[in-house]
Amino acid sequence: MHYDIFNGDADGIISLLQLRLSTPLNSTLVTGVKRNIQLLKTVSAEAQDSFTVLDISMEKNTQPLLEVLDKGCDVFYADHHRAGDIPEHSNLNALIDLDANMCTALIIDQHLNGQFHDWAICAAYGDNLIAKADQLSAAAGYSKEQAELLKELGTLINYNGYGADLSDLHFDPAELFQALLKYQSPFDVFADKASPYYALQAAYQDDLEKALAIPAMHSSEILSVFELPDQKWSRRISGVYGNLLANKGPNSAFAVLTKNAQGGYLVSLRAPLENKQGAGDICSQFETGGGRAAAAGVNHLPLESLPVFINTVEDYYR
Repeated sequence: MHYDIFNGDADGIISLLQLRLSTPLNSTLVTGVKRNIQLLKTVSAEAQDSFTVLDISMEKNTQPLLEVLDKGCDVFYADHHRAGDIPEHSNLNALIDLDANMCTALIIDQHLNGQFHDWAICAAYGDNLIAKADQLSAAAGYSKEQAELLKELGTLINYNGYGADLSDLHFDPAELFQALLKYQSPFDVFADKASPYYALQAAYQDDLEKALAIPAMHSSEILSVFELPDQKWSRRISGVYGNLLANKGPNSAFAVLTKNAQGGYLVSLRAPLENKQGAGDICSQFETGGGRAAAAGVNHLPLESLPVFINTVEDYYR
């Protein structure tokens, strides 16, 4: 049995897309909403099984990773999030790059020597590495119009990954991956009027308009905070809306809070684009938090912890 385990966002989906376009493989897909990153523990592995693990923090999966390695399973692991101590094991092939301007799809792009470079650029846009993706698009000879198409598709695939559970999403990430696997290039997606791109495009615009109508609940030169209601559309738009805000105000940090059923907040934090560091470290100070330097989140922030969170962010970037 081979398991393809991947984050349900644009970076995770497109990382696996590149690998399976290059090397088709009958595998069991293991994924979920973007914030569901402790995926390795959901698999009961046998000694001869193998794994491809993409775009989920090794630090958050260390124990189940050690268990499958010790069973004799081969593991290919590529990621750009907090890794912790990377195990030294003969069965592990780890490609880890924590640079703030890298994403997992770009790591896979390097691994495959640019075989599906247009897909990798699409993923970089989706992971909000806009300047990096613009640079790669120009170097690849794409026009501004082509770059904008890659940016939009990456954004839409990423948008689809946000939610409290799969019922919030328009597409199960495993199904979205399978739907995209028939396209050798992202430009083939636009040519097919039945592709997921068109359904996601309409849904995204509707959700975004609702978010844009809500004013900031806290605003300073350092941080702006937006509170969204406990609604499916809020959970879907939260992360991509944070990216949009960050690109509009590159010198400020942004937090998008979404009320949850537990009476607290789901938090998406974006570091200032001009200072892409600290978001993961900040969110990791809270019990259900984590992420990377430029973008991170907290799965459940109690209401009474919000002032502490705001002060922590402002103290870090002051």
